[in-house]
Amino acid sequence: MERALACARSGGADAVQAEIGLRVGYSVSVRSGEVETLEHERDRGLGITVYFGQRKGAASTTDLRPEAIDQTVKAACDLANHTEADPAAGLPDPGTLAWTIPELDLYHPWALTPEEAIERALAMEAAALDADPRVKSSEGAGIQTGLGISVLANSQGFRGVRCGSSHGLGLSVVTQASGQMQRDGWYESARLASRLPDAEAVGRHAAERALARLGARALSSRSVPVLFAPEVARSLIRHFVGAVSGGSLYRQMSFLQDKLGQQIMSPDLHVHEQPHLPQAMASAAFDGEGVATSPRDLVRDGLLAGYVLDSYSARRLGLRSTGNAGGVHNLAVAPTCGGGEAEMLRLLDTGLWVTELMGQGVNLVTGDYSRGAAGFWVERGQIIHAVEEVTIAGNLADLYRRIVAVGDDVDARGSIHCGSILVESMTVAGDGSGA
Repeated sequence: MERALACARSGGADAVQAEIGLRVGYSVSVRSGEVETLEHERDRGLGITVYFGQRKGAASTTDLRPEAIDQTVKAACDLANHTEADPAAGLPDPGTLAWTIPELDLYHPWALTPEEAIERALAMEAAALDADPRVKSSEGAGIQTGLGISVLANSQGFRGVRCGSSHGLGLSVVTQASGQMQRDGWYESARLASRLPDAEAVGRHAAERALARLGARALSSRSVPVLFAPEVARSLIRHFVGAVSGGSLYRQMSFLQDKLGQQIMSPDLHVHEQPHLPQAMASAAFDGEGVATSPRDLVRDGLLAGYVLDSYSARRLGLRSTGNAGGVHNLAVAPTCGGGEAEMLRLLDTGLWVTELMGQGVNLVTGDYSRGAAGFWVERGQIIHAVEEVTIAGNLADLYRRIVAVGDDVDARGSIHCGSILVESMTVAGDGSGA
């Protein structure tokens, strides 16, 4: 790293940022009782960005020999000399950098041999296939484990080290009954292997999900309450993040343009970022530019309280970086009620419970939302039958204001932590038949 920085400065660069990363690990997959793949991973690389004034050049390499580093730096410098100056380009403000780095407890190796991983993957698949005679086949079960370390540095004197582990397991199965076939699955991930459920439990849960979808049929078109299960509810929050991200805002391509301080969600809604949660999957002391992360609200009492900005987009907007170069860190939607899934189904009463979304029919400029969906029709809080081949539609600006409840059944497997979300009403378009 020090060689890369020194080489860039000697090449005439006014400012430099570089990152070196190394990741090691392996993954196994099995299918129909046989090992399908065993892949070992060892990736490493250097990425460097140089600035000549406000002209920017960037290059990367996976070869970390001294002469290769020098060549990569030269390539970045040559690119910078052929680009136009951008007034917003440059390193972060030194005052925003993470000069003090908290311990987040993210590095936890898993002492699991490939042979043991294969054994667990086979047990996971067997548990799913043995759960019910209607579980006909497996589309594969897998286990992965990985460790990573990276060093981020710049010519302002910042040096930041990140270490982390990630482990996971999951599978998908096919069920069949009465001439109908359905597919579903499940996966789990964690920093600590001890936080993963037993492989057999994951297998049984995947089978239960696939079995529940048997007998699915379409609905006639209607406007009804819609409950989003946690694993799909987070996509609603992901669209919100996209709409309040700097790139959308400075390009004026967001339906939430100029809404800071205004009511954009139900008054009960609170969305906050928690980047320093110990052992969480998206925790980080600093972002991809070295800017310090900190807990903050994005939505408070339904009011838009903050944007998602890196240094470049912040300058374009005349604002300050929020420490989000690379994305959000443990963005949590605070539950408004307890009782888990059962309570959310009770609050839904009669309507559609969505457990899968398909397609990409979301326009962040207008807020128009239309996606294929599958799930269950619910009456008086009880599941009546599975549902498929329907489309749910609305506008995100209206949808966010119509959120009436958020459950405490939080899915925390990614960068967005969210429970079930109940929307007061949405348009459900079916094939004209069905209950």
